[in-house]
Amino acid sequence: MTEYPPEKHGERKPRRDCIGSWQARYRDPDGRQRGPVFPTQKEASAHLDKVRTQVREGTYQDPKRGAITVEEWWEIWWPTAKKKAVTTTNRKLSSWTVHVQPKWGRRKLNSITWIQVQDWITNEVNGRETQRKVLELFRHMMTAALRDRRISVNPTLDIELTEAVGKHPDDMIPPTHEQCELIRRNLTEYYRPLIVFAEETGMRWGEYTALRRSHVDLEGATVKVKEVLIDDRGKIRRKAAPKTKAGFRTVPLTPAAIEAVKVMLEKWNPAATESSIDDGMHPEELIFRGPLSGTKRKNKAGEKVALDGVLTRPNFRRHWIPAIKDAGLARLIKDPETGRTEYWPRVHDLRHVFATRLKDAGVPEKDVQVIMGHERGGKVTWLYQHAGPELVEEVRAALVRGRVLHAVS
Repeated sequence: MTEYPPEKHGERKPRRDCIGSWQARYRDPDGRQRGPVFPTQKEASAHLDKVRTQVREGTYQDPKRGAITVEEWWEIWWPTAKKKAVTTTNRKLSSWTVHVQPKWGRRKLNSITWIQVQDWITNEVNGRETQRKVLELFRHMMTAALRDRRISVNPTLDIELTEAVGKHPDDMIPPTHEQCELIRRNLTEYYRPLIVFAEETGMRWGEYTALRRSHVDLEGATVKVKEVLIDDRGKIRRKAAPKTKAGFRTVPLTPAAIEAVKVMLEKWNPAATESSIDDGMHPEELIFRGPLSGTKRKNKAGEKVALDGVLTRPNFRRHWIPAIKDAGLARLIKDPETGRTEYWPRVHDLRHVFATRLKDAGVPEKDVQVIMGHERGGKVTWLYQHAGPELVEEVRAALVRGRVLHAVS
């Protein structure tokens, strides 16, 4: 009546009932007053009853806490997330920057639905393994949001991945001994000892490029795998432990492997000291290095510094790819899941060549797993134990003489 006086707007009868929106006022567990608005008194009262019950039972959830964006939640959650190995951490960061952030970064946490996540995984993320890793990260983020009472439902649960599409068996067969010999003949002479050592020991790239003089026992014809080199977002670093505890092992050296080591020892005369991993790279201890190790080059600041010679995959590929092409073996293989192509054979296939030799020589599977640094698994749970001297000698005998072996305890 005051706002619309009768003399200007005509006679209007006053009303005793309320017309318009209704506000459900309450205080949250922190004592802050809230008041969402509803069109009817019935809806406002129902909401108020529901909230009061949640507050009493301790299940109350502030809607505004889930209204932040996924990017904002990442900034809160990531510093609290448990950090594992450097490679695992980098993989998660890559999953975030390449997949999760572009898709969901600006979306509010409480606006994401299960069907949207399923559609994203199925139609926008290529490759089952990539789907698994990306979904794992996103699920951890949303699980943390659920525990922090920012969302009431985790939309990443029960998401189905696409079926795995395996490579054709022909694309998984490692090169034969004769093919490996052909590759070596076409490879830059300097790198031949490296490839011989890889083929004769079955060690991983990061293991033999990290090999130091103190890890090799030429008299005992063994090498101890104690550390690896990893690529930390473009920078090569030493890592104290392999991927699994089974990576710590003793590997027997064949005469060919010993000769390969001796060639590099004569070339570089590496220091026999055993530096701490925390002290940095110490390339003077490495057995296998690049041919330009110690050569002085100008850095970005224009200063001449000596190259450490640490081997990297990209640099070695410049020699490996031409070698397999010149050997007439190279062929491009397309990954049926991701669509990416790569050349066969890979350097890693030399590890498969080694495993095939052990299998053909009759070495029991469980012993092959120990020598190659695999975690035992499958339907039967094996008790892990380090390879004893008997197993080392048996494997060396199989590699040198190719005789059939029997399982040892």
